[in-house]
Amino acid sequence: MSENFTTKILATPFAKDDLHNPLSMPVYNTAAYEFATAEEMEAAFLGKSAFHTYTRISNPTVEYFEQRIQQVSGAMAVTALASGMAAISNVFMSLAYKGANVVTTSHLFGNTFSILQFTLANFGVEVRFCDLLDIAEVEKNIDENTCLVFTEVITNPHLEVVDLKALSALTQQKQVPLVVDTTVVPWTVFKARDFGANLEVVSSTKYISGGATCIGGLVLDHGNFDWSRSKRLDAKKFGRMAFQAKFRGEVFRNFGACMSPETAYQQTLGLETMELRFNRAASTGLALAQWLQTLPEVKKVHHNSLPDNPFYGVSATQFGKIGTAMFAFELADRAACFAFMNKLKIVRRATNLFDNKSLIIHPLSTIYGTFSPEMKEKTGIPDTLLRFSTGLEDPEDLKADILKALR
Repeated sequence: MSENFTTKILATPFAKDDLHNPLSMPVYNTAAYEFATAEEMEAAFLGKSAFHTYTRISNPTVEYFEQRIQQVSGAMAVTALASGMAAISNVFMSLAYKGANVVTTSHLFGNTFSILQFTLANFGVEVRFCDLLDIAEVEKNIDENTCLVFTEVITNPHLEVVDLKALSALTQQKQVPLVVDTTVVPWTVFKARDFGANLEVVSSTKYISGGATCIGGLVLDHGNFDWSRSKRLDAKKFGRMAFQAKFRGEVFRNFGACMSPETAYQQTLGLETMELRFNRAASTGLALAQWLQTLPEVKKVHHNSLPDNPFYGVSATQFGKIGTAMFAFELADRAACFAFMNKLKIVRRATNLFDNKSLIIHPLSTIYGTFSPEMKEKTGIPDTLLRFSTGLEDPEDLKADILKALR
């Protein structure tokens, strides 16, 4: 099969023959599946056959979406879930336990920070926030009860970039799994497994969905971690599939955060144009960031592909010329941010990332709006920051809209 990203997607065969030989995988809108015999049914429920039993566990439409992701990501196993947060929470609940600790950074997306800071604490899990850019500090925080190290490959909306090879070398040495959120960087330019990631979580709502039509999440297991040290997983019985046995065989089923067949169908189609959409949006985003640097009203521009950005070198190594269609910039103060946003006509005031439409948001008053002053300070988001998600509009139209709103 071709190594080309889009060709791989389009050439992925169905797992099983379909009666009518459709070019697109049909939407299997069914909760359950009938079996010819009681013996066949027993084999399916015991995992001794490839038959589907119940859509909360697996579904043909969802399975095909997972297979396409597996083809382009190179993962050993892929599971589609109801949202990006479902992907994150299911991974945490599969690896964490009372008395364990998670090592991460406080510079994270709002809900990810929230589940670590507040939710996991209710289950007796300690979260150790540290500077992941300082490998020595990370090492000091890892001990025998560290169940995982977690990071976003480009933090949202801070746009910090961890040196993944350095971080993964440490986690491998310490025998701790490295879990990475790669939502803001697509597989067209970046393969997390090549930089030592063991598990990968993705919000498929973003690049994959396309027109932001539906919510979804993914968990990718790269099969490259020795789970024998884990206090929760049975590596003796399942080997490198130990995480899958716990995650897919227990936690995913019990929490019920499955992706719907309709969502899987829409995101399967979205994958087909993802490479084209990303290339357009990312190149427009870089052009806008470069242009914004020339405007006196803009105090600072954060984009990893700008040569003066502190993460320019590591970003180029990990993601190539342009790694994301997200950037951020700062105005004089909160009032200037709100006044600017209110005057925009083409750019939409909305959350989400990588819609076909360009989106802008003031993170501190929205995503982090319900946080206490102390928690807001901990996340490190300035009140002057605006996050911009580049869409598919003509770059000159976006510039005109921005300039008119600024002046």
